[in-house]
Amino acid sequence: MENIKIDLYKAKNATKLSEKSTFENFNSTDKELKKNLEEIREDLGKFQDKLYAHGKYGVLVCLQGMDTSGKDSLIREVFKDFNVRGVQVHSFKVPTELELKHDYLWRHYIALPARGKFSVFNRTHYENVLVTKVHPSYILGENIPGVDSVSDINEAFWENRYRQINDFERHIAENGTLIFKFFLHLSKEEQRQRLLRRLRLKEKNWKFSPGDLKERKLWDKYQECYEEAINKTSQPHAPWFVIPADNKKAARVIVASILLESLKKHKDIAEPELEEKIKAKLESFKQELEKETE
Repeated sequence: MENIKIDLYKAKNATKLSEKSTFENFNSTDKELKKNLEEIREDLGKFQDKLYAHGKYGVLVCLQGMDTSGKDSLIREVFKDFNVRGVQVHSFKVPTELELKHDYLWRHYIALPARGKFSVFNRTHYENVLVTKVHPSYILGENIPGVDSVSDINEAFWENRYRQINDFERHIAENGTLIFKFFLHLSKEEQRQRLLRRLRLKEKNWKFSPGDLKERKLWDKYQECYEEAINKTSQPHAPWFVIPADNKKAARVIVASILLESLKKHKDIAEPELEEKIKAKLESFKQELEKETE
């Protein structure tokens, strides 16, 4: 399979989602794509061991996309070869009562990766400029000073949110968090087929919610909000990647490739060297163990 050209997926200025493809297969069969992913994720798993030993960086992987875009299965397949202690997945639902007593970034801040680990956000802090922008009444539940009605939620409010999110990401990047943001770009027709599959297959029924159809009717508004958020917050230290998501197997290969190739550029990430006095005694330590008897 051809090498993934990362820059093809990186969001540039004035990204237009309507001009971005939602399908890719690299002229490969499903079997070939699966094999390619297995090779990449094995290397990712080895890199995670090195990241942990190095202990100076954390990696934040943000996944956004419309319902059925494949976030859950992507997480399962891409991170399959990781040490389970080296990666944590956080799925952000409707804010809890406790979370609403804090600012909207609080629950995301406390879920950030420790040094040496990966955190995967399945839906992210961007929900606060996506679902809340489509449904601005949700903002009222945050009890923000000066926001007493939907009429108080104007364009200046959203611009402040984009600024706050950019500041948040800049802060964590400057303190050792490597940030990757992936938008799983799904076509409306493919979503229809995936929702139908949930209804037709009994074992998939549990995934369906009538709310999915209500949100689907707001498709165009969501696409507009995603496009604006991507354009206002894609930065060199926290880039957005627009991933064609109609073919799940190809989407996983693209995301895994971007992660691996980007992380490998950090040449300072390496296993620490043993102290010279310990290295000098390695042979004696080995002999001591080899002489032990049960």
